[in-house]
Amino acid sequence: MSLNIPATTRKRVVVIGGGFGGMKLIDSLRRSGFQLVLIDQNNYHQFQPLLYQVATAGLNPGSIAFPFRMARVTRIVPRENQIETTIGSLGYDYLVIAAGTTTNYYGMQNIQAHALPMKSVTEAMALRNHILTKFEEALTADDATKRQRLLNLVVVGGGATGVEISGALAEMKRYVLQKDYPDLTSATLHIYLVEGTSKVLGNMSPEASEKAGGFLSRMGVKLLLDTRVTDYRDGAIVLANGESIPTETVIWVSGV
Repeated sequence: MSLNIPATTRKRVVVIGGGFGGMKLIDSLRRSGFQLVLIDQNNYHQFQPLLYQVATAGLNPGSIAFPFRMARVTRIVPRENQIETTIGSLGYDYLVIAAGTTTNYYGMQNIQAHALPMKSVTEAMALRNHILTKFEEALTADDATKRQRLLNLVVVGGGATGVEISGALAEMKRYVLQKDYPDLTSATLHIYLVEGTSKVLGNMSPEASEKAGGFLSRMGVKLLLDTRVTDYRDGAIVLANGESIPTETVIWVSGV
């Protein structure tokens, strides 16, 4: 196999990663005279700000994923100014690594094993399928305690993503649940947003934080502020204050 990149006398800039950083850099260099090569392990760029819409079935994945060619970088050889990929090797004059971030579980292995992250289209689709499956299971649950555990949705992290997914879930509860699942009452679906600081959207203005918190509260989201998650045990999220929330859905958007 071959990358099929034409030889040229121009200096070559290779960018690893087709996210916002890589795409912005390529765009800024498009008239620079360099030969520009963008490599990503996925064959699409994903518009991350709308991942929560995919996770709550508001958008199809194709609506936020835009195609380009795919290759996975397997090795970098700096002394030879070369990278090796799954479809061949490529030399470079300048190499930019913009491969993105991963979810931070802060060393909590049980959280990592059971929580659902949302950093990619694949993870957003998995979350969507998980939530809808729990709704289906709740319909046939013959034990009230188990049914409530299925219908407790816990979002951990009060940043932009946590606020967005909590709001989208609240809208699903208000406008979709009883239409698609008439045997489930909206009163039984509980949405929790757990945040370790005293407010949501802590990196934004006080006005934005206050408005977001008020909106979520009016939509029925239970805000647990100044509250840290310490573990997931026996089908429940465990909080630092000793309390726990029985749940099979922990949406982890607490950090990178």
